Amino acid sequence: MTRFDREYVLGQGLRATILATAEETGGRHDLSDTRQPPGEMTPLHLHTRYEERFWVASGGLTVWAGDDQIELRSGDYYRIGLNVPHAVRSGPDGCHALHISTPAGFAELIARTGTPAQLATPETELDLALFMAVTTELGDVVLGPPGTLPADYDEAP
Repeated sequence: MTRFDREYVLGQGLRATILATAEETGGRHDLSDTRQPPGEMTPLHLHTRYEERFWVASGGLTVWAGDDQIELRSGDYYRIGLNVPHAVRSGPDGCHALHISTPAGFAELIARTGTPAQLATPETELDLALFMAVTTELGDVVLGPPGTLPADYDEAP
């Protein structure tokens, strides 16, 4: 598999290059080089099968995780544990970060739901139905749309 085979876009919001897959690490982790445009925000979600780690190479990233709100800049690192409701938003200059999931999981989501970068156009959209099916299969739970924060989430049934 070449680097060219590992480059994906998720709609217009995330560009990712998978650097290490579950198969290459015995499932211990995966590693992706990600880029988000300015102000891009994820839905509020949590992971039941893997932890997330971010290391910011350039730009910035705001992370809301549980009770934490942290502003990450170039060189900063942050870990989000299992079952922690969280959302992230790229800063005004966007964000370039390394994304590590342990055990592996996020790179599979990218590969199965993203559009290969060489096929992407300015009109490329995320297949939301496919994304939701795969994210659920991988143990992710979407708790609210982009803009929803952990403080907005009520765990009570």
